This record gives sequence, C-alpha cells and structure tokens, in this order.
Amino acid sequence: MKLASGMGLGGRRDFEAQVREIVELEMAGLDIIMAAEAWSFDAFTQLAYIAAKTERVQLATSIVNVFSRSATTIATAAASVDEMSGGRFILGIGSSGAQVIEGFHGIPYTKPLSHIVDVIGVCRLVWKREKVIYSGKAITVPLPKDQGLGLGKALNVMDYPLRPDIPIWWAAQTPKAVEAAAELADGWLPYGFIPERADKVWGEALAKGKAKRGEGRLPWEVSTGALVAIGENLDAEKLRDQQRAGLALYIGGMGARGANFYNDTAVALGFADEAKIIQDLYLEGKKDEAAKHVPAEWLEKTSLIGSKSYIKDRLAAYKEAGVTTLSIRPAGGQEKVETVATMRELVDSL
Repeated sequence: MKLASGMGLGGRRDFEAQVREIVELEMAGLDIIMAAEAWSFDAFTQLAYIAAKTERVQLATSIVNVFSRSATTIATAAASVDEMSGGRFILGIGSSGAQVIEGFHGIPYTKPLSHIVDVIGVCRLVWKREKVIYSGKAITVPLPKDQGLGLGKALNVMDYPLRPDIPIWWAAQTPKAVEAAAELADGWLPYGFIPERADKVWGEALAKGKAKRGEGRLPWEVSTGALVAIGENLDAEKLRDQQRAGLALYIGGMGARGANFYNDTAVALGFADEAKIIQDLYLEGKKDEAAKHVPAEWLEKTSLIGSKSYIKDRLAAYKEAGVTTLSIRPAGGQEKVETVATMRELVDSL
C-alpha cells in the first residue's frame, strides 16, 4: 500500500514552507503528494514546482475538473508535469459539481460522465502523439465545421510526451460512474470510503466495469483518505470531530436537493436518515447544526486514531477492501513527519 498526503485548500499559507515539509515527508516514506483544486489555485503549476524540489514522490492532481480546461489542455498540462518530474505524474480527474463549474467558471455543467470519458479518450490520443480526431458524446475535436469558423485542423501535439500512458484516476461516486471508471481509468478516488461497506455500495459497479476493461491497461488502483492520529490515550472522539464540517459540506451542501451524489453515497452507506437531516439543515444555512448529525460510525470508520496495533488492524481492513493508496490527514498525536514515518512502518508490516 502506498501512502499519500494532500496539500490542502484555501486560506493563507506559506507555500515555500509547505514544499519544505513535502521534501521531509518524502524522506520519511511518503509515496504521493496530491494537489486538489476545487475553486482554488492551479494544481498543475504547484505540482510542477514540487517536481523540481523532490526526487521520488509521485505527483497527483486530486482532482482537477474536466470542464474548466479543454481536453487537450488537460492532456498537455499532464504531459508537461510528467516530463518535468521524470515520469512521476498521476492525473486525477472528476466532474466537480454545478455550483463550482457554473458558479465559478461560468461553464454549463452538462453531461459530466460523458465529459470525463471523452477527456480520457483525448488525453490518450495526445500522449501517444496521434492526431487528435475524437468524436464523443460531450467533446468533439476538431470542432465541427458548422461551429466556429470551420477552419479547425486535426493536429498531434508538437512535443514528445515522456510516457504514452500516464495514469488516470477518476473521482467517481455514482454506480454508473464507478463502472465507467473501472472500465476506462487506471484508478479510482472514492469519497467517504468505509472498507467494510465498500463492496455493498460499489462492488457490483466495479465488477461490471472490470469485466469490460481492455487488455494492456495499467494496474488498477484505489485511493482513498483517512484522518490519522497515532498514540495512546488520545481523545479519539474529539479528533474525529475534525471531519464533521467537511462531511456535512459534501453531504448537505454539494449540489441541490435530489442532485447531490455525496448525499446519495451517504444513503447507500446506510445513513439515509442522517443524510436527509444534514441536507435539510445545511440548505437552511444551519451548517454547525448539520455537522452535529454526521454519524459517529462514519467518523470512526474513516479515521485511524489510536494505538499502532489498532491502526494496523484498520490498515488491514483497507487493504482487504482493495485500497492500494491511502491518503493520510494527520490530526494529532505525533508531528506530521513522524506520523508518515510511523505509517510507513505499519504499512510495510502488513
């Protein structure tokens, strides 16, 4: 199992200090650094800088949306960071949501699943230096002659990508999207992953997708996150509560009523009553009240807080559920670098 860590989003931060810490985390055994984007700064640019400061750690977007850049722009940005890092890049993509795509980027949020499928198709053409001639349900390249000036010409990228097949990880939540990810992508980035319930929620979709998976694809990866604090006599309940606001935002506030796949995931995981209450309160503007209703069981099962022996048992559950990369969010106990070093020790002992 690989260990990953995210860079965080928003707020004022000392980027140079964060990069120095990433170098220390790499030395401590971190395998992947992940840069999210949401409606924040550009993820590719940050990872390109980190590429110059690190030697071994892989660099992943987690995630960039597939709407605010053209498919070929995503492909060339990925190829650029991959080249600059010596082949250490992972392209993590997703659809984001209508609130961000239409509200921040001013782009219609249409056919999100098809958009991701088409971006994957275009990226692989670009990376193989084939002429980009692609006709999908959401994206057509070159632009059809009855649109624009009608002067579009099929081109292949001028440069030579370092790798013709950069790993693509898809942040899929709905069964239909998960099935498509298992068929077409190289990895999966599920949200709210509970190892003991993953097969019930996503097992059928994964099986259907893998049955259609083409030969010669890269090894299948599953990457999910967990809050981590290592030590004896920790106030586990208080530390787990750090997740409440974030989970409430996704369950209650990401999307409208009836159009929130994170809320649908909560229902599928067995928290239907809580999901409804959280969404009702969040949409009424009662965010703190909504957070109080995030199920304690969900907080417990998506965190690794306690002794080394307890955490090792939980890591075994993640591994049994098919997780190949665990993105850890240190929450207390040890310092971050020490936490990564200890997690490296525990993961390697599985």
